[in-house]
Amino acid sequence: MEERLRMIDEVISNGKYKDTWESLQQYHVPEWYEKAKFGIFIHWGVYSVPAFGSEWYSRNMYIQGSREYEHHIKTYGPHKDFGYKDFIPMFKAEKFRPEEWADLFKTAGAQYVVPVAEHHDGFQMYDSELSKWNAKNMGPKCDVLGDLFGEFKKEGLISGASNHRVEHWFFMGHGRDFESDIKDPLNRGDLYWPAMREGDHHDLFSEPVPSEEYLEDWLCRCCEIVDKYRPKIVYFDWWIQHSSVKPYLRKFAAYYYDRAEEWGEEVVINYKHDAFAFGTAVVDIERGQFAEAKPYIWQTDTAVAKNSWCYTEGNEYKTSTQIICDLVDIVSKNGRLLLNIGPKADGTIPDEDRKILLEIGAWLKINGEAVYGSKPWRRSGEGPTKIIEGQFADSEAKRFTSEDIRFTVNNGCIYAMSLNMKGKDRVCIRSLAETADANKPEFSGIIKDVSVLGRDSAPEWTRDKDGLDIRTETINDDKPVVFKITVD
Repeated sequence: MEERLRMIDEVISNGKYKDTWESLQQYHVPEWYEKAKFGIFIHWGVYSVPAFGSEWYSRNMYIQGSREYEHHIKTYGPHKDFGYKDFIPMFKAEKFRPEEWADLFKTAGAQYVVPVAEHHDGFQMYDSELSKWNAKNMGPKCDVLGDLFGEFKKEGLISGASNHRVEHWFFMGHGRDFESDIKDPLNRGDLYWPAMREGDHHDLFSEPVPSEEYLEDWLCRCCEIVDKYRPKIVYFDWWIQHSSVKPYLRKFAAYYYDRAEEWGEEVVINYKHDAFAFGTAVVDIERGQFAEAKPYIWQTDTAVAKNSWCYTEGNEYKTSTQIICDLVDIVSKNGRLLLNIGPKADGTIPDEDRKILLEIGAWLKINGEAVYGSKPWRRSGEGPTKIIEGQFADSEAKRFTSEDIRFTVNNGCIYAMSLNMKGKDRVCIRSLAETADANKPEFSGIIKDVSVLGRDSAPEWTRDKDGLDIRTETINDDKPVVFKITVD
């Protein structure tokens, strides 16, 4: 580790970016990410074996009285005899076919894919020189991240990696509270290290405070992923905004950006909760979105399941329509959507996840020109349904109507997307009302033509001071309908 730390310092010393916010403000979001609108997130790991509760099983199974704790004893026996480490031999991934995953994601219309490289449980899904607890050495016995990256490249998909390691500082800590395998001195290797007692981790400036040794290890793991796999996106989960992590975040960003400069690549870091100084990386909102359009590029990460990021038996799924409506809303506001799926432990993608992805892909195949490479219009939308701003606000489907419209621009056209026209044959777009005063904020351009993407019959339309009135054939499904408006 000492050698890697010296190399990190050397790269930063000789590079364009230094580990200060002032230097990192030189960063610009790359053009490829500006154009990208839809990505796939993958939570797959040892936690997929118990498939119970959520991807936080490795923490919650050690919390006495929790559902996971009771389930664990009933299903696997006492924790001192069967701990989290004992799931690893069961994580065989015997049906893992990375080429099939890549083909599915391409068909779903995704442009980039971000597998979890290491989750809070401390098990690396890649070939690592820093820990033996990785998928190449045990469990699947293959370099999951490397194999996926190779197949993604063949399909023209951009590859990223997410790192959730920092929370591992406290993640196994409850196992100290009773007779468990975490207390066994023979198990105090780096999978269960350091298992610190968990304080109020929602108060990010209180205990537990990660040690210098732990944070240096975190930095080296992150930089190892960069050097070995050259991801074009690195996504970080929430606990990185802890004050003790900040110096290491700056060092990682400088190293990553400098290495990308060496390789002639343009890269992206996703972060939450103001962990980075604004403008030095791309902000991400977990399971939520903004109520209004933003002048800066941002991202939402969410999952096909409401209750978990990984596969669990009995996942509660969203509908593809709900996800497509969120995608349209997000893109109209200068965002992009990173949508998570959770494969099973054997490496197969659940039928429910697959169905949702294929339905999204079918919609994008017809309507993609309103999404891919688009830019926000002067207004993101109109309509009666209010969007709740902030994280963890997308579990309930919004009750959109035909009057809920979202706008983008592309190819010299305006795209107006009605979010729910089921049973309707008419819509009035008020933001496109006719006006004789070019100084007013309303659209004063000339509309030459209106068409409906994916439909052969041309709609009838008129425009007056009340809006652009469009009449079309009755719509029989509840997915967004896209009107392409050609202007002069």
